[in-house]
Amino acid sequence: MEFPKFLLGDNTDYPSAIFVVHAQYPRFIINLENDEVEWLEDFSREDEKELESEAEHLIEQASAFYDREVSRYED
Repeated sequence: MEFPKFLLGDNTDYPSAIFVVHAQYPRFIINLENDEVEWLEDFSREDEKELESEAEHLIEQASAFYDREVSRYED
C-alpha cells in the first residue's frame, strides 16, 4: 500500500494537539501544538548529520501541508 507523503492525525486523549505524520523516509510525527518531533527511524551518526540539514525543510513542509488541508475545509 502506498501512503501520501503527509497524513493528519488526532487523538481525543490529546484534544489540543495537531499531529502531522511524515510517512516517507525519514518518517516522523510532529505535534504542531508544541513543534515536538518524534522520529520513527533509527539513524547512524552519518545519517544524523544529513538529517539535521533536511529536518528543518521537512518540518516546514509538514506545517505547509497542515495549512493547506485546513484551508480546504474552510472553503
